[in-house]
Amino acid sequence: MFTGIITALGSIREAKQAGDLRAVIACPFDPAEIAIGASIACSGVCLTVVEKGGAAGDAWFAVDISGESVSRTVPGRWHEGTTLNLEPALKLGDELGGHIVTGHVDGVAEVLDVCPEGDSRRIGFAIAADLAPYLAPKGSITIDGVSLTVNDVTDQPDGTCHFAVNIIPHTADVTTLGTLQQGDKVNLEIDVLARYLKRMQSLRG
Repeated sequence: MFTGIITALGSIREAKQAGDLRAVIACPFDPAEIAIGASIACSGVCLTVVEKGGAAGDAWFAVDISGESVSRTVPGRWHEGTTLNLEPALKLGDELGGHIVTGHVDGVAEVLDVCPEGDSRRIGFAIAADLAPYLAPKGSITIDGVSLTVNDVTDQPDGTCHFAVNIIPHTADVTTLGTLQQGDKVNLEIDVLARYLKRMQSLRG
């Protein structure tokens, strides 16, 4: 379980296909505090540490990424040189600063526009029709692992949906969201409560 509060940026140092895709991710963590078998969310994807090394502040860890995970996430995301938002799994007693995030990506959203709004940025996204029912104004959404609040939702005639979020300067500085441009794609995880409510509604129907 995660909160969507990013603690560091990492970069893919190496990616090799051998059965599953294995990626080596450079990070500023202390390897002594990374456990083999631990979960780390990488741009919103919960992955298991299978190797680690380096020194404090200049560490690395390796993960295996299944074909299912690759197919559900942004195309080309797992290439060498890609920057990732990192969040270690929540520990008992940690502050729940964002919202409950599972690290299970539901789909991919596309950036429609990026507009300055005061010191912040308002970013509009488009999502497919199958995810549209799960979004609501002032609800929670996870974008590339970052916990955010949905500002507004506009349903489209074809069943798809447009929605917008605001990115404050701090979030832009410490995550990859500050570099988003029109046409970019991001990993999207809907709020877990919305997922269960939609399932309950479908069973009643």
